[in-house]
Amino acid sequence: MTKPTRSVGQPAAHDSAMAQVTGQARYVDDLPELPGTLHLAFGRSERAHAKIAKMDLANVAAFPGVEAVYTAQDIIGKNDVSPIGGDDPLLADGEVIFHGQALFLVAAVSKNIARRAARLANISYQDLPAILSIEAARAAGSRLEDAQIIRQGDAANALASAPHTIEGKLATGAQDHFYLEGQIAYAIPGEAGEMRVFSSTQHPSEVQGGIAHVLDCPAHKISVEIRRMGGGFGGKETQALLIAAATALVASQSGRPAKLCMDRDDDMAMTGKRHGFEMAYRAGFDDAGVLHGIEIDLASDCGCSMDLSAAINDRAMFHADNAYALHDVIIRSERFRTNKVSATAFRGFGGPQGMILIERVMDHIANELGLDPLLVRQRNFYRKAQDTAPYGQKIGPLEIEPIVAELAKSSDYQARRTEIEHWNQAHQTSKRGICLTPVKFGISFTTTFLNQAGALVHVYRDGSVILNHGGTEMGQGLFVKVAQVVADVFGLPLADIQVSATATDKVPNTSATAASSGSDLNGMAAQLAAKTIRARLINFAKKEYKCAADQIHFSGGKVQVPGAELGFAELVELAYQAQISLSSTGFYATPDISYDRTNHQGTPFFYYAEGAAVSEVEIDTLTGEARVRRVDILHSVGKSLNPAIDLGQIEGGFIQGMGWLTNEEVCFDAVGRLTTHAPSTYKIPTSSDRPDHFNIKLYASKGSEAETVHRSKAVGEPPFMLAISVHGALRAAIAATGSQDRFVELNAPATPETILRAITSK
Repeated sequence: MTKPTRSVGQPAAHDSAMAQVTGQARYVDDLPELPGTLHLAFGRSERAHAKIAKMDLANVAAFPGVEAVYTAQDIIGKNDVSPIGGDDPLLADGEVIFHGQALFLVAAVSKNIARRAARLANISYQDLPAILSIEAARAAGSRLEDAQIIRQGDAANALASAPHTIEGKLATGAQDHFYLEGQIAYAIPGEAGEMRVFSSTQHPSEVQGGIAHVLDCPAHKISVEIRRMGGGFGGKETQALLIAAATALVASQSGRPAKLCMDRDDDMAMTGKRHGFEMAYRAGFDDAGVLHGIEIDLASDCGCSMDLSAAINDRAMFHADNAYALHDVIIRSERFRTNKVSATAFRGFGGPQGMILIERVMDHIANELGLDPLLVRQRNFYRKAQDTAPYGQKIGPLEIEPIVAELAKSSDYQARRTEIEHWNQAHQTSKRGICLTPVKFGISFTTTFLNQAGALVHVYRDGSVILNHGGTEMGQGLFVKVAQVVADVFGLPLADIQVSATATDKVPNTSATAASSGSDLNGMAAQLAAKTIRARLINFAKKEYKCAADQIHFSGGKVQVPGAELGFAELVELAYQAQISLSSTGFYATPDISYDRTNHQGTPFFYYAEGAAVSEVEIDTLTGEARVRRVDILHSVGKSLNPAIDLGQIEGGFIQGMGWLTNEEVCFDAVGRLTTHAPSTYKIPTSSDRPDHFNIKLYASKGSEAETVHRSKAVGEPPFMLAISVHGALRAAIAATGSQDRFVELNAPATPETILRAITSK
């Protein structure tokens, strides 16, 4: 009998790894261009808020090589590329609402010509007041929606009766996605109004629907396809539609293929960032450091339009508890409209902003009582069976306590903390800090209906399998994970499963690959499709070999039946000749979740992903420069589908989170112009910023408490927030520079300038 083999749980390489390192992997910009392709560029606003008094495009149109120029008046259908709000025009019409907004489109014979011509427009503006900060938006009453509130218990009374109270503030900055592959789309018109659009998007169905609205045509006329992206991180969830719709508009109007490959400067100026937040807290606690009551105020800069700000800010509220039981709490959230590019989805989707604040509270309590911050955290963990989150969800069993305990031991946290105290006493110009922080991150789209996915599986006569699903591959390893799930169903080697490009004409009406749910949703859908085909093969084999279903086994590319062993391909061929269908769709919707946004109560999450990190840093007290000396991470992914991919996601997520909290500073000038618009001015972490010692381990979990695919847990976003430990360690190092009578506050990003100001302001 063939030895059983499993694909699931094995550390398989990324399906595109070899193609990527050899340069053979094709991205949208690598696709061969058809003859007559037009290259596009946007003309951009030079005002943050103004009426367009006059737009003279004669010089643009006359530039050699320019084929056409398009304005809002050339849009056939709706001039809107927003996901839900109806407030994001493709091209400005009469008024501009942020610096860099698209005014017109140039179509030329080359990219360079289109970009050069776009600069020749003569535009007159009638300036309007521009709101460029949360402070200004609050003064002007400029809000996207009414303030939202979540409450549990009686925070006011709990605060009034608490033995100790503290209050503080924290600001966190925006962050650019800085994906390796910029925004890009290529639209090819077909016959009878049909169009195929290759778009670097996390949400092909949204791009399809958005283009249909702009062109005033049914969605079935538009097919959107993407094989892979060179990074997304949320920046291609809604923002890709602007670029794709522009190419579709030109292709529709001209009858020629149209391509828009965004220059990095234009991309950064025209597409959204992570929301910047200003936050405050007032907390009451006892002598042991246990919280009695807390008031939390969150305010975010949402930019000029709604985009996904409602859901993002909701999630910031959901994660203001992180891993801690807040029995008496009120969380207020304000969402401000400003004249900046609309803030959008970014890895963590608001969760990091809410989570970092409660971690600051834990450090503040520890400082007031002279306790180890880790001890304060442990005393406040969710641990009772009846504990509920502020939004009403029963927390259920968590792994956070054993994870933190194991990590504290394996990282020698206590010994190193003592060692750092001694080291700081002996050194004046350098100080070190250490911090251990947990992560509890809810998994599911909080907009409940988005928790669905579809898949399509074909088995060919030779036993090979092709898989398609609604998830998109942006480098995170989704395709190989889902392929492993399908291979496991059929007992086949992973090499026998081919994953095809995500396309709206294969699997329709899909959700974005976001919310860390790509493997959960698409893995289940693909598994169901494969199981349907396997069930047909089993039913056929039962009749053919006169046996029971439990006597038929698929493993190692073979099928065992009583008294015989067939190759998988042999059984497939026999089933084909018996007219058995070898193709199936699969559909999965996450069960047992619901949320009432009106009251902010419900069960928005299927389960929680958990982990913890210890970070040790060193700062130069004369310059404010800092480096991360060591990081230890213990993270739970349940029963891992692919440990190699999961470890890579943890490492990448942590480094990106570290960038948000340290050196990635988004700056606008006094007129609303983005000044950090290129690698020369915007600094993401490089290989030299990687911790000197970086230890990552998967927690030996018993598996997800929810019925996920193979009891695995999501890994895309949760590791990002492990980097909060770096920020906490930096604050601790700053506190070591002088008297600790006053709690040291530190905003993010903690650039050298920010650190130096925190040191000198003591």
